[in-house]
Amino acid sequence: MAKAKIPDPLERRHLVEKELPPEQARAIAQAYLAEERWIEAIDFLKIAGAGEGLAELRSRAIAEGDAFLLRSVANADGRPPTRDDWQKLAAAATANGRERYAIEARRQLERAND
Repeated sequence: MAKAKIPDPLERRHLVEKELPPEQARAIAQAYLAEERWIEAIDFLKIAGAGEGLAELRSRAIAEGDAFLLRSVANADGRPPTRDDWQKLAAAATANGRERYAIEARRQLERAND
């Protein structure tokens, strides 16, 4: 299969809204991942049924302390972040100077206690 190019924003929207063959969706996702455009890859990973790709992004989000990425992956794969996910994310966010994400992770932990 030829290397997929990254679609422009309008083309991306159309691709996400129509039924794409899983192989094509996976190729587009890989193009985004190669450019480290994690958020944009998520929809195509979901369309492709690429659970392993979503799991890798979930791990990346936690390791880097990226609450936005974690939430996006959780929405795509239908698995909400666990307490453990939020605890690890809070520690990683603090270590990486992402205080806003660390605050969000701690807020999620407090909500889980309610």
